[in-house]
Amino acid sequence: MQQKAKKALTALLAGLLPFSTYAADKPFNLMEASIGDIHQAMQAGSLTCHSLVQQYLDRIQAYDKQGPSLNAILYLNPKALEQADAMDRQFRQSGKMAPLHCIPTVLKDNYNTADMPTTGGSASLAGARPAQDAFALSRLRKNGVLVLAKTNLQEFALGGASVSSLGGQVKNPYNLLLTPGGSSGGTAAALAANFATVGTGSDTVNSVRSPASANSLVGIRPTHGLISRAGIVPVSFTMDDAGPLTRSVTDAARMLDAMAGYDPADPVTAFSVGHIPKTYTAYLNKNALKGARIGVLETLFGNKPEHQETNRAMASAIEILKKQGAIIVPVSAPEMDTDKLNANLDVQKYEYKGVINTYLKAAGDTVPAHSLDDIIASGKPHQSLQKFLLSAQSYENGLAEPDYKDRMVKMDMLKISLANLMAENHLDALVYPHQKRLPVPIGEYNQADRNGILTAVTGFPSIAVPAGFSSPTAEAPVGVPVGMELIGLPWSEPRLIGYAYSFEQAAHVRKVPASTPPLARH
Repeated sequence: MQQKAKKALTALLAGLLPFSTYAADKPFNLMEASIGDIHQAMQAGSLTCHSLVQQYLDRIQAYDKQGPSLNAILYLNPKALEQADAMDRQFRQSGKMAPLHCIPTVLKDNYNTADMPTTGGSASLAGARPAQDAFALSRLRKNGVLVLAKTNLQEFALGGASVSSLGGQVKNPYNLLLTPGGSSGGTAAALAANFATVGTGSDTVNSVRSPASANSLVGIRPTHGLISRAGIVPVSFTMDDAGPLTRSVTDAARMLDAMAGYDPADPVTAFSVGHIPKTYTAYLNKNALKGARIGVLETLFGNKPEHQETNRAMASAIEILKKQGAIIVPVSAPEMDTDKLNANLDVQKYEYKGVINTYLKAAGDTVPAHSLDDIIASGKPHQSLQKFLLSAQSYENGLAEPDYKDRMVKMDMLKISLANLMAENHLDALVYPHQKRLPVPIGEYNQADRNGILTAVTGFPSIAVPAGFSSPTAEAPVGVPVGMELIGLPWSEPRLIGYAYSFEQAAHVRKVPASTPPLARH
């Protein structure tokens, strides 16, 4: 133990490691452990990568297919412990750590992985094995992550209930009778239940922030073009984005550091050049909200009985924003009504056939289906997808449809309207509940009243952060999570991260779900 402590001290003095608050004899607590907690414990000699991975695997074994049976995991990495051992050897030899060294990560199963299946949760793609990793994943691996598992999702990321023909229904760990949001619900349920440290999601309309909201997590949908979508099973080239899911704003910032960057395979990322700071963690400022003008977008709040639990949690959250020094400015914008935007601006059905056919064609013999026609003809997709898939199939060329062109023009108008709303009111960000109501019960395939469409069709960045919980019930002993969303102008991720961190540090909202308590050794 003295030798380990000496090595850690030597590395510290050499400027290789941050100061550690862990002592070598201090036991490591897996529950809610952050990236920083893990690295400090490893530096102090009280944790190995092998032990960390094994503890997460134990929790997955105990809770994913038995006990509460969350059904969040599709595939485990069969080489996870072997890779952990290699990382332990590397650290012992060098004393150095990559920014995400040995951070067990769960990936939504629409991120291509060359060493594991990538199916989008669809039985029609069972056995698909891409030739190479998604670009964002390759960046994460270079930063040291250990891929622990692929997670269940709403099949092909087409909806908000997180049910798939290959993986079945994911449960919300806070109330096992409810969905976990979607489409990245498997990743979110896994993180809420402490099956891994961090995870990834994708977001076409709501799909990073909805499960973040429903599972008391932080989720970032970045400015369109900040993170490459190359190698992620697509839905819409106009609306798709990818982002991190984590239990804290700090870990989300660290993930964003790794995932953001230019990729010639996704040309829209060229717009990110010059807009990425050295590190997003530099903006983790407890005082970031002081003097910030935050607009409360009243248009995106509900006024029906089913909205009251969310409204109560949001009212408390807004009071915390005030106490942190924010200037609260109520604003209204009828043209940004969620129902109107979903009805008049969503372009998924027009773009889907083209993007999924291009993805499957490029995959060649690594996938069992080679077109949308093949997927539908297989008869394997979950019943909840049938209407959308048939609608997308019906367009010979969706991009030539007059309605598609009209929607694209309306998108540009909305971007101007949103920017103008912020400029007129001198706003630094807008805030609203990501979901006006709590997650729907399992068996319902449409999560009503989600507000994610505003950022999806403008490409503006947003971050969802835990805002509170509903009242506890027998089915939800700690209540059901409510998420608050902050939206800003393009490339304002640093500012949004600062505001979210300032709120998080004052609010201390997140709670561990009662359905997945610590195991005896944890």
